[in-house]
Amino acid sequence: MERSQSHLVLIPSYNTGATVFETVKAARAQWAPVWVVVDGSTDGTARQLEAMAAGDPDLSVMVLPENRGKGAAVLAGIEAAQAEGFTHALTMDADGQHPAKLIADFMAASAAEPSAMILGKPVFGPEAPALRVNGRKVSNGWANLETLWMGVGDSLYGFRVYPIEPLARIMQSQSFMRRFDFDPEAVVRLCWAGVKPINMDAPVRYLSAEEGGVSHFNYLRDNTLLTWMHTRLFLGFVLRLPMLVWRRIRAAS
Repeated sequence: MERSQSHLVLIPSYNTGATVFETVKAARAQWAPVWVVVDGSTDGTARQLEAMAAGDPDLSVMVLPENRGKGAAVLAGIEAAQAEGFTHALTMDADGQHPAKLIADFMAASAAEPSAMILGKPVFGPEAPALRVNGRKVSNGWANLETLWMGVGDSLYGFRVYPIEPLARIMQSQSFMRRFDFDPEAVVRLCWAGVKPINMDAPVRYLSAEEGGVSHFNYLRDNTLLTWMHTRLFLGFVLRLPMLVWRRIRAAS
């Protein structure tokens, strides 16, 4: 497999147990390089990941000293990647939910339109919790309103290819987008910055506890975080509405 000089796979990981090893192996079977950002995990996976990387020049592991949140882990990864000359990062979760077999397809779509972001649009299986499937419709509705329906297929699904420069610039300019609010806020703010979303279907798996499934989603805490996020994004949308309307008119003409 030829090592990409522009696109890398970035996997933030926090206390996912042995599942992260299978996720990394699956990603490496499809792409090089793969970077893992261990977000202050206390489950001992960092040492084994570093051992895996020692025997694989196309696998890199960054260990953060404390848990900072998914967005903070992604930011640490893309800043390091940008410093090494990478232009795009495909983010995927470490918990086995995302389809490694589609990495090459998403990277090809990104290479064809490098100024765009390639967004996974989840295809749910029968095991998907109804509360999670239906609950995301609220966030999707707000995200589409806040972007004046630029075409965000799903605001929460984290299997995506981001152009690094605009994402890093947006995150470095403010202190939000550091935890569970990262995925939806990233697409909204990138749309505001003029980054076009391209949607591609991708299956999502919800692993049972017996299969090694791990979820750090807390319904009260994280829904409160999302509510605050959409409140401030809506205020930002109102301020940007003339610009967004003008952009839509110009695109249609």
